[in-house]
Amino acid sequence: MADENKEIVIVDDKTIQEKIYFIRGQKVMLDADLAEIYGYETKNFNRQVKNNIEKFEGEDFMFQLTENEFENLRCKNFTSSWGGSRYLPNAFTEQGIYMLMTVLRGELAIRQSRALIRTFKQMKDFIIENQDFIGSKELVQIAIQTNQNTNDIAEIKSQMATKEDLKKVMDNFIDPDTYKHFLLMNGDKIEADVAYTKIYKSAKKSIYVIDNYIGLKTLELLRAAKDNVEIIVFSDNVKNKDMLTKNILNDFRRDYPNINLKMKVAGKKYHDRYIAIDY
Repeated sequence: MADENKEIVIVDDKTIQEKIYFIRGQKVMLDADLAEIYGYETKNFNRQVKNNIEKFEGEDFMFQLTENEFENLRCKNFTSSWGGSRYLPNAFTEQGIYMLMTVLRGELAIRQSRALIRTFKQMKDFIIENQDFIGSKELVQIAIQTNQNTNDIAEIKSQMATKEDLKKVMDNFIDPDTYKHFLLMNGDKIEADVAYTKIYKSAKKSIYVIDNYIGLKTLELLRAAKDNVEIIVFSDNVKNKDMLTKNILNDFRRDYPNINLKMKVAGKKYHDRYIAIDY
């Protein structure tokens, strides 16, 4: 997911072409520019890449600039936008950019990826239309590269999940007869309530739960925690039919005085549920 407060670059051909450089005989884009296009902080963008580093092995996908390459690039482009940067950026080739599309998910990522693909295609079309100005050796290299890129795109498309695929996954995690929810725990499918009970039982000193949609069921599952374990629930308690009320909370505390439960606001920063044990 892109960073929430990061400004998103409006992608057009001119914007992208200005961020394409020719390094080590290849057209490349830098991590900072790609992060800006996809709406990430550069460090978060690179973290996504690092978590999937096996997809970017080899300089035909990604490589780190040397100090000389980076300095030459700054001088040639007369830009101060990289001034003060203390790290050597990663450069992504066209194949590497296509591979990013299997790593970065979401509607924004798909939209920005399409713009990148169109730009690279237009550049190839320009070369083909003006092939009289290009030597036969270079044309053969371009043809080979184009064929490789076409194969890479086909492979990426075959790996992309469709709405139908996701629906099958979601249906597999809800029992239509009992409406029980399931999740994956240690690689195994398990009933959600059983999983949460096991997680809470494993705590030795503290349980932190971040969840904006809490109710009585949340508290009932927390009863699995051992005595004297500190429990803090961070929640903005978004209104819903099962929302936790003050009366329910007071009744729970009265019925289970051995449970050390505290409530704190989440600050409207979270949507998903997070659980931290013995943090």
